[in-house]
Amino acid sequence: MQAPESRVAVLLPLPLPGPYDYALSPGTAAKRGTLVRAPLGGRELIGVVWDKGEGAVESAKLRVAEPLGHCLPAALCDFIDWVARYTLNPPGAVLAQALRVKGAFDPEMPRRAYALSSATPPKATAARARVLALLADGLARTAADIAESASVGAGVVKGLAETGALREVLLPEFERAPAPDPAFDAVRLSPDQLRASEHMRDAVKKREFQVALLDGVTGSGKTEAYFEAVAEALTQGAQALILLPEIALTVQFLDRFAVRFGCRPLEWHSDLSMRERKRVYRAAMSGNARVIVGARSALFLPFAKLGLIVVDEEHEQAYKQEEGVIYHARDMAVVRARLEHCPIVLASATPSLETFVNAKGGRYDWLKLAFRHGAAEMPEVRLIDMRAEESVPGQFLSAPLRAALTETLAAGEQALLFLNRRGYAPLTLCTACGRKETCRNCSAWMVEHRYRKRLVCHHCAFETAIPASCSQCGTENSLIACGPGVERVEEEFRAAFPNARVAVASSDTFVGPAQTQAVIRALSTGDIDVVIGTQIVAKGHHFPQLTLAGIVDADLGGGAGDPRSAERSFQLLHQVAGRSGRGEKPGLVLIQTRNPEDPVMLALAANSRDAFLEAEAASRERSLAPPYGRLAALILAGTDPLRVRETGRELAAAAPRAGGVTVWGPAPAFYQMLRGRTRERLLVQAEKSIDIQNYVRTWLADVKIPSGVRLSVDVDPMSFF
Repeated sequence: MQAPESRVAVLLPLPLPGPYDYALSPGTAAKRGTLVRAPLGGRELIGVVWDKGEGAVESAKLRVAEPLGHCLPAALCDFIDWVARYTLNPPGAVLAQALRVKGAFDPEMPRRAYALSSATPPKATAARARVLALLADGLARTAADIAESASVGAGVVKGLAETGALREVLLPEFERAPAPDPAFDAVRLSPDQLRASEHMRDAVKKREFQVALLDGVTGSGKTEAYFEAVAEALTQGAQALILLPEIALTVQFLDRFAVRFGCRPLEWHSDLSMRERKRVYRAAMSGNARVIVGARSALFLPFAKLGLIVVDEEHEQAYKQEEGVIYHARDMAVVRARLEHCPIVLASATPSLETFVNAKGGRYDWLKLAFRHGAAEMPEVRLIDMRAEESVPGQFLSAPLRAALTETLAAGEQALLFLNRRGYAPLTLCTACGRKETCRNCSAWMVEHRYRKRLVCHHCAFETAIPASCSQCGTENSLIACGPGVERVEEEFRAAFPNARVAVASSDTFVGPAQTQAVIRALSTGDIDVVIGTQIVAKGHHFPQLTLAGIVDADLGGGAGDPRSAERSFQLLHQVAGRSGRGEKPGLVLIQTRNPEDPVMLALAANSRDAFLEAEAASRERSLAPPYGRLAALILAGTDPLRVRETGRELAAAAPRAGGVTVWGPAPAFYQMLRGRTRERLLVQAEKSIDIQNYVRTWLADVKIPSGVRLSVDVDPMSFF
């Protein structure tokens, strides 16, 4: 442990080259991780003591930092340093991820509450009697809670306090987090689940770093299996972090957690209020939060005693942070587990190729759940060759899919229609001059949202009313919608099945977790017959009465040069198929495609996941693509196209020559214009043994990026747009 120093290096949550030296106030000392209030220019920031001061600044010129009485865990500080080195970001920029809760370290603000005193109110009323009866249990409550629970006005509570019948009590600023009970309602596990859960429990008991892939078919009970590892962490007095790729997946998950452990865990995601974020942050730091379920940013919470990390749906691209500090939460979760000396579980029915290769090679433990839980069986999958179907202009549901929908609805069962396109149509075209309506800020088509009568860019959120005439040739009533979105599929479905109860599920229709929860619960309780949705309903949900999954267009997984495009298509479509037949009734999956010979389609129809992944692995190995090679993307963006392109050429010319390294580009990005900025990309491809971070770091050290041009580095890119 570092000895206390009067001169310390303080890391500030800013993209600065490194920490600054400060003096501590007289009589104080601080170790690494101590939070301080540090002046910078004319403002004060919360920073963290990172190391000993270097002594480059004279002592008399040092500004004074005041310790706040809080300390970030040592493992979190080490994690921040590791992420900064790996992602080629300044450590202060990564620190900002861990200090993003305003007021988290302010002094506690106690809540004023009331409890019964020994005095009797001089005047008894029915309202006062209800308050006194409520407080007879001896518990203190806030005035607002008393008024709501006793169905009285605030004046009644105030009056009782003034008579002395109630005494004032100061409560902590936040209520204690609920305590999950590991023995609340343990479920009966299948033999495969039991073997997997025992392995994970043993890993938690050992309190050692260990990675396990929990590989189970859809509906096999992966969640119930890793809940047993969570239960063991609770028994050991440790904290558990469960990462989910999307907030939408938390709705049913939280209910399942409460059934198993008697209460809900704390949540961490961007939709929380600042007050709730402050509560969860403090609970993580104090150890009061025993289990936190969160999005990728939960990785940077200051856990006091982290004993288990679970990454559910580990294959999901949503774990990749694409802006600011660019990182992959799954990969960084493995690093944090190693630094915390705790096990980590990666759960998926369609593991990423990287995880699959690690498990097959013995670097990860491989826990398999090969069968669905209970009486449920895997659904039958059929391909519908749309080239052979009679097509009617404006219709996107084939005759076989319509027939299956008719049978499903007649049987009182539920169906899912999947199309990974929001809105009504992805393209608006002028029939007179051929102009495609594009965004004024991006080189992307405007998507028609007919419900709202708007054209919307899904990249920068610019929107405008649907014009009455073409903006190029001026011809009126010449604009037509091309291609289907979920709204257009709904229109067609309602025309064919007017009596069916249908809902559209996409990020446009789900505004926040509450609406997501309402639709998912309506489907769970049978109040909806058919849901038409994007990937927001493709994974993680359990609908026992859903027996038909129809994939409207399976050919949307174009890669734009993305080496993972086939893998992603397989994962997404396999997850959609997995929503069908999860109860006692058999399931059917119909996949509409114009390319039934594609390896993805053949693998889905044959349920040959491992063979598909083996073929993908062989292909990637031949081309030195991940996980058999390393990639790093350099993205230039700016408002002056000529300057951006010239900077790209100069950057490419400055690339060091090195064996085993190839630099591709510069070339225009797939979306050459995004949010008003021209974009150029360079791609570094290296053999796996190459330290690609050191190569890029050396390269950029001698390059001057001009003002007006922004350079972003993406190590291990997942997106090639």
